Amino acid sequence: MKRTLMAECERLEIALTQEQIDMFCAFGEALLEKNRVMNLTAITEPEKVAKLHFADCLSLLKVVDCKNKSVIDVGCGAGFPGVPMKLGEPSIRLTLLDSLQKRVSWLRETMQKLGVEAQCVAARAEEYQAREQFDIATSRAVARLNVLAELCLPFVRVGGYFLAMKAAAADEELAEAKHALSALGGTVERIAEYELDGITHRVIVIKKVCPTPASYPRRFAKIKQQPL
Repeated sequence: MKRTLMAECERLEIALTQEQIDMFCAFGEALLEKNRVMNLTAITEPEKVAKLHFADCLSLLKVVDCKNKSVIDVGCGAGFPGVPMKLGEPSIRLTLLDSLQKRVSWLRETMQKLGVEAQCVAARAEEYQAREQFDIATSRAVARLNVLAELCLPFVRVGGYFLAMKAAAADEELAEAKHALSALGGTVERIAEYELDGITHRVIVIKKVCPTPASYPRRFAKIKQQPL
């Protein structure tokens, strides 16, 4: 895990100290240990964890300036991309948000053991009261962009960013979400690309240009039934 992470960071031009690398490995070991009794990740080889989880999420630090920023990871699951972002840029003020209490409890306990400051919240995104309080919202593999935008953009203050991690379907989802982004106060600034394990990964960089109307987000059943 350590060798792979160091090699990927060198390739991506991301500088980590030895202490940070050790912290990543400790988190990776805790993840794989807990995964034996809880479904946290389908990726179970240490080298793959370093590449497909850690390096993938660290790439966000190259997309926008995250230094001293407040970040909310919506639907964080086992802590991706939020935990690697925090480990790579410790000045981030991180909130991990997930609807499953078991995952959030494990994350809270693990962050405390590692000595990493993070707010771990068990709540549905559309119900969590933190409107326009974050510089950056991010999410990975949670929903299609037109749905995800309604869950994430309300958290972002004007001038901040929503970073949506997508792969091959990025262009299709972006076209589908054009109306949603406009209605929610966002505009696409650019699509960042990077190579990982021979596959092109994309981050849709959405800037919050005006406040999200108070009528959003709607109840999730409504969001799912009638996406913007």
